[in-house]
Amino acid sequence: MKRLGNVVEQLRRSLYFLLLFASAAVAADRGERIVIATPNAPVAQGPYSQAIKYGGLLFIAGQVPVDPVTNQWVRGKIEDQTRRVLDNVKAILVANGMTMANVLSTTVYLRDFGEFQRMNAVYAEYFSVEPPARVTVPSSLPGDMLIEISAVAGR
Repeated sequence: MKRLGNVVEQLRRSLYFLLLFASAAVAADRGERIVIATPNAPVAQGPYSQAIKYGGLLFIAGQVPVDPVTNQWVRGKIEDQTRRVLDNVKAILVANGMTMANVLSTTVYLRDFGEFQRMNAVYAEYFSVEPPARVTVPSSLPGDMLIEISAVAGR
């Protein structure tokens, strides 16, 4: 009986240290700011990062319709630009071990609200189940850019 008591005490201590270690790891993760960068999305062209991970959240900078392979703007229709932008968002998520399902919120900057329905149809392809919260705002975007999207994702 004494031996069983020792085994139970050892298990209790092991569980205690396991929980202590796990909670310390979670606490350390909460306060750590990590820059996320991937060659599969456009390189930041200024004093900003593609994304910042903080705790369980990922803050993705506004993504524009630039092909990361050619570093060229995708010109043309709103559908083509929306796909490129959302593919860039997706690449940043993948670099952090996430998917589009992890996206909690997006902000869509749209040059022409007359393009909203066409943009929305493509957007729905990427967020077909339980889409994130979203804000869509009019914006004076540079050049031929019709759309920019920023996002917040979480675990």
